[in-house]
Amino acid sequence: MAPRIIDGKAVAAKVELETAEGVARLASRGVTPGLAVVLVGEDPGSQSYVTMKERDCARLGIRSFDHRLAASTQQAELDALIDRLNADPDVHGILVQQPLPKHLDVEEAVARVSPVKDVDGFHPENLGRLMRGLPGPRACTPWGVMRLLDEYGIDPCGKRAVVVGRSLLVGKPMGLMLLERDATVTTCHSRTPDLPAMCREADILVVAIGRTKMVGAEYVREGAVVVDVGINRTDVGLVGDVDFDAVAPRCAAITPVPGGVGPMTRAILMSNTIAAAEVQTR
Repeated sequence: MAPRIIDGKAVAAKVELETAEGVARLASRGVTPGLAVVLVGEDPGSQSYVTMKERDCARLGIRSFDHRLAASTQQAELDALIDRLNADPDVHGILVQQPLPKHLDVEEAVARVSPVKDVDGFHPENLGRLMRGLPGPRACTPWGVMRLLDEYGIDPCGKRAVVVGRSLLVGKPMGLMLLERDATVTTCHSRTPDLPAMCREADILVVAIGRTKMVGAEYVREGAVVVDVGINRTDVGLVGDVDFDAVAPRCAAITPVPGGVGPMTRAILMSNTIAAAEVQTR
């Protein structure tokens, strides 16, 4: 039986409709939600992503405050900008685009953003709230993965979930979110021995390791759900961390690249911005 292809574009469109409803609710109270994006340097991937976010804001009625800084920007300048955005009542969400140039302290920048304006969900306070099971902004990509699972009726409860990758951006919060939904979670990484065997134990396999088509058929058991978070730019276009053609025949469901998790990350960012605006303007 052919696998179900998890359509991230369709689910993202549904999230955007909900976001538009949130914009209308805020507008009825005289509030226009505002998102500030800070981009330092000229990383091509980051520039493209920020441009797409600007278009998303324009389409949904969210005011966009974009700050594109030179790669030579110093920490004090970045800190001062974040402080101004924290104090600006028109800005409800702040996103500091990563990666930052190597001379800048990413941890300092992330922690400087006000927790209530942290629409990326990376502030230490918000990660702590996730750990404790308390409400708060959730990291966009893993929260988008959870929404995809829900939309396709894939319940993590009682399932064995394996997350490949341990980054703060995806892997660690992903594991916590699955654990919160009563999955039994294993986090794997570059030092995990016999990674294919570990992955074959998964009912739900989430791959976020940043290596083009690293996960082949030998990593996946029959009937597993595979979520490919990887976005790798190649000469033939965007491809994931999973070898889709090799793996798909073994899966009950699988996300494609492009068109799977990627659209959800941006849609959840917009949704988080609306939630932040509602909290700040009660």
